[in-house]
Order: sequence, then structure tokens, then C-alpha cells
Amino acid sequence: MTRTTGTTAPDFTLPDHNGRTVSLDQLLENGPLVLFFYPKDDTPGCTRQACSFRDNYETLLGHGVSVAGVSRDSEEEHESFITKHQLPYPLLIDRDGEVHRQYGCLRMFGLLARRITFLIDTEKKIRLRHENNFNMESHVAHILEVLESGEVT
Repeated sequence: MTRTTGTTAPDFTLPDHNGRTVSLDQLLENGPLVLFFYPKDDTPGCTRQACSFRDNYETLLGHGVSVAGVSRDSEEEHESFITKHQLPYPLLIDRDGEVHRQYGCLRMFGLLARRITFLIDTEKKIRLRHENNFNMESHVAHILEVLESGEVT
């Protein structure tokens, strides 16, 4: 099912790059969440997208928003990607793709992940759904536009 702006974000529990189990509720404890889905660690487009969130991380935190990425990569791949690019936020592991399916982020017979970013408020409402597979920096730009409008709590 494709999740759109205004719908409720599906609950989930996934392991992170450190092997800790993390739920959507935990990620929302300190405020809204930017949750971005991406195809593969350490590929050119995914690296640009992840580093764009890294480069704007302090600005996002200043708006009271946390960040987490989701892919189907392993704990080891995530840890290497985080270390290599000094990513300050968790990467979650969705090996079987179930959370990708719940958020409508799979295509091509469920094999490939779509590059989609969600801004989820503390009531679990999706305030923004942004998909762009070619302009990696557009994900952060659209999130910042919504945050700067003051509409998200």
C-alpha cells in the first residue's frame, strides 16, 4: 500500500546497525521523524542522499526532528556505511522488506526499493511523502520547506 500525506504511518520494529531493536514509537519519543527509504548502502545515489541528511542533520535537529534511514542491507553493511560517511543517525535493517511493503517503498515485483522520504509527526501522521530517484538533495529540501512552514509538531 502506498502511504500518502495525511495517512497514518504503519508501526514497525526493526533492528538498527548496532543490533538494537527500534520501534516507530521510540523514534518519535523526542519529536517528529524523518524516515527515509533507500535502495543500497554505499552506492552513488544512496551515498548522496544519506550524506545530504548528514550535512543537514544539525538543522533538522534544530527543528526538533530526528532522522533514520531504512534499507534491506545487513548490520555489517550499515555499520560500514555509517563509519565511512560519518552518518550521525541510525540505519534500520528491513531484510525481508516487510516495512518497505507497509510504506509502499518496493517496486519491480517487490525486489527493488524506491527512494522515498517521509516526515512523520508525533501523532504518527505522515506530513510529507517525497519520492525522487534522481535529485538526492530534494529529499532534505522538501523536508526543510515543511518544517520552516511551522506546520509540524
